[in-house]
Amino acid sequence: MKKVIAGPVLALAVSLGTLLMFAHASSAAPQPSASQVVLSQWNEIGRKLIAMAEDFPEDKYDFKPTPAVRTFAEQLLHVTSSMYYFTDPATGQKPRYGEDPKRDGLKTKAEIVAFAKKCVEDGAAVIKSKGDKGMSELITDPESKQQEQISDLAYSLTEHSGEHYGQLVVYYRVAGLVPPESRPKK
Repeated sequence: MKKVIAGPVLALAVSLGTLLMFAHASSAAPQPSASQVVLSQWNEIGRKLIAMAEDFPEDKYDFKPTPAVRTFAEQLLHVTSSMYYFTDPATGQKPRYGEDPKRDGLKTKAEIVAFAKKCVEDGAAVIKSKGDKGMSELITDPESKQQEQISDLAYSLTEHSGEHYGQLVVYYRVAGLVPPESRPKK
């Protein structure tokens, strides 16, 4: 009989201990709001892309792992300019880039780095300005033409950016380089 009671009592004690631990942890630090979570994810992928843009050697910006794919610079321009598929509709505008920007206007590494920073900053500014209430507003997705919350469109573009980040990691590896995020932390 003691074994029968001990199991449920032990489970209850463990459950209460876990509950108290989570209650203490959650009371110790305020939880981020919905828009803060979106902003954090947006800025994190932006930080990684900007780090790559700044780190990749300029003489390799026209590198492509195979002839059928974009160059490193074209890949960066694609992923960062596509952030305006969130930024522009979220502010009631048509996305400014129907096609990826051409290298004609962005020839140097410094120009591409500045462009990438601006794309990330513009999106972060929109998320901040919308706040929690604004991120739940409905808009029409420019691609699917479906109604969705602004936060969902932000998540879609963050995911898209993460997918291209993964492709850029391959560019690094094929070029014999180690991506910034894969290097030992100091």
